[in-house]
Amino acid sequence: MSLSGKRIWIIGASSGLGAALARALSAEGASLLLSARSKEPLQELAGELGEAQVIPFDVTDAAATAKAAEAAGAPDVLIYCAGFYEPVEATDWQSEAVVKMADTNFTGALRVLGAALPAMLARGSGQITLIGSLSGFRGLPGAVGYGASKAGLMHLAENLRADLKGTGLTVQRVNPGFIATRLTEKNEFDMPQIMSPEAAAERVVAAIKSGRFSTSFPAPFAWLFTAGRALPLGLWQRIFG
Repeated sequence: MSLSGKRIWIIGASSGLGAALARALSAEGASLLLSARSKEPLQELAGELGEAQVIPFDVTDAAATAKAAEAAGAPDVLIYCAGFYEPVEATDWQSEAVVKMADTNFTGALRVLGAALPAMLARGSGQITLIGSLSGFRGLPGAVGYGASKAGLMHLAENLRADLKGTGLTVQRVNPGFIATRLTEKNEFDMPQIMSPEAAAERVVAAIKSGRFSTSFPAPFAWLFTAGRALPLGLWQRIFG
């Protein structure tokens, strides 16, 4: 799949993986629509890339989401990369952080898709790429809110794939491991095979071009999570305990 000339809407493009994706996709010749809550970083990124449409909005705001989807029209590729993370354990429950993770990482995607899908369906073509996480495969310690929200997003991709068959729309989910961003800086533990945003973006672009439904990286860390779905839950949680 060539991405040259494709209109690609990146939601969550202001920093980290989203910004790196914008740079990588621009290098592929794509025409970009950049979205996030903050307008200024998007404008700076658009200026760096030379040509991109900036559509700032908050995925937790239904009215703003609907307005943004109207401005975006029917993109060739919609990438949901918006994310929020706080390390939270159930023994130190932080309701505001947990709800914000759920609302940004999962419910926000529902708002975006509810607003954007009709135009894409009417055109009869397009691709939806949801950025999940290895942490969404099984329950992990210290991941209340984040792991569950990513699991929901990854499950949603399976629902969409089933329902959109025959419509001309394709669905993908891409599940990275640790990426070095301001969010993962909050972690106080060693993060195996942590990647730069640029290296992760290369993997995401390759996944989009492949057309494959589900892609997880980096190996071999990703193998542990995909194979780990077959392990008894008690054994799985002892490994990560």
